[in-house]
Amino acid sequence: MTQTTAVTWTPDIVSAGVTLVASGSTHEGAVRSHNEDAWLVSPPVYVVADGMGGHAAGDVASRLVIEAFTELAGRDDVTAPDIERVLESSRSAVAALATSPVTAPGSTVVAAVYVVERGRGYWLLVNIGDSRAYLLTPERLEQVSHDHSLVQEMIDAGEIDERQARVHPDRHVITRAIGAVEDAAADFTLMPARGGTRLLLCSDGLTGELDDARIERILRGGASAAVTSARLVAAAVEAGGHDNVTAIVIDVIGSDVLSQADTLGHRSDPEVDTVPQARSHA
Repeated sequence: MTQTTAVTWTPDIVSAGVTLVASGSTHEGAVRSHNEDAWLVSPPVYVVADGMGGHAAGDVASRLVIEAFTELAGRDDVTAPDIERVLESSRSAVAALATSPVTAPGSTVVAAVYVVERGRGYWLLVNIGDSRAYLLTPERLEQVSHDHSLVQEMIDAGEIDERQARVHPDRHVITRAIGAVEDAAADFTLMPARGGTRLLLCSDGLTGELDDARIERILRGGASAAVTSARLVAAAVEAGGHDNVTAIVIDVIGSDVLSQADTLGHRSDPEVDTVPQARSHA
């Protein structure tokens, strides 16, 4: 059964009319009897976590990740160190579930936090594993996260292409996760949250069934965030639904230029540099 939640939010720190309209949808899929995905739509924080381990508490692992991120909900001053702290808390909580190395559960995570730096809105993205973030602009759809998976490493090395990766027998093997892989580092990306763009966060249950071209067509369908997230999930289930499927769609509505607020701090000052090893998208 598909579950959908929609939230509209105008940040208090913004003086020039920016609104974020977001919706998340999830489904257990056509094959699995329970849903190990968990998600959070609680501005300024949006998160998808994909639990691993089946009866070894994969659903509990993803829920613990989401519970850790709820600490950041409702705040207008979230920084990368805050996210690092939340990740470490979730690592400890998930690690405590393991009864043996063989049965250790784990979870991927992809999160987007709305922040303001030097008067402009940004997405502070974080990901571990193969749950993804995509950015839709008027010109194109771009994957803005980088998979931590065996097939992605093979793509990066030039051994296979993306078409071959979709059918590779090891396409579900991930190389980083919370809990299941010790000391798995997160990737951080700082990216402008421009008006007229749409952000998608999703578990691999979506991307395993739908290619980027199909995802882009649905995102460009002219429907609201709520309808679009539900359509993405339904399309993945109809295409096979071999895994749990979760999608969060966030629309940025309004001006790029916000206020003089600054929730991240000026990165020219090393004492307040809050984006460790971030990949910045201009």
